[in-house]
Amino acid sequence: MEISTLERNVMAMLLAGDNPKLHVLREQFRVAQVVSRELTGVGFYTTFLIPPEAPRLVEAKSLRLGDVSADIDGLQHGAGFLLFINGGAIDFLEGFSFDEPWPVSTERFQLSYIGGPSRDQSRLSEKLQ
Repeated sequence: MEISTLERNVMAMLLAGDNPKLHVLREQFRVAQVVSRELTGVGFYTTFLIPPEAPRLVEAKSLRLGDVSADIDGLQHGAGFLLFINGGAIDFLEGFSFDEPWPVSTERFQLSYIGGPSRDQSRLSEKLQ
């Protein structure tokens, strides 16, 4: 199963930055495989497999990153995303609409950080501690 263009772009934004933990997560995503993708009607869950030889986060066992949103053709109110990191490794990505059906196609989209054109680095640093 392939990683979709939307998923790849969302993950690039979620994992962007100079923090060493983000570097580890980018290394994990570089070798990640999609295990499953569940469409819920109002979004999706994409579960990843991270090979055992990929680096793991030692200090942070569980994290949630979710500061990326999207304007997607077919969604009036846009979409949000949450990346779940469990056991020091990327687990799954959740995409969700805001109280409307998920579109059949997500080929046309524009991503942004929540709260502005750039990422809130201080909030991100707090979350990654």
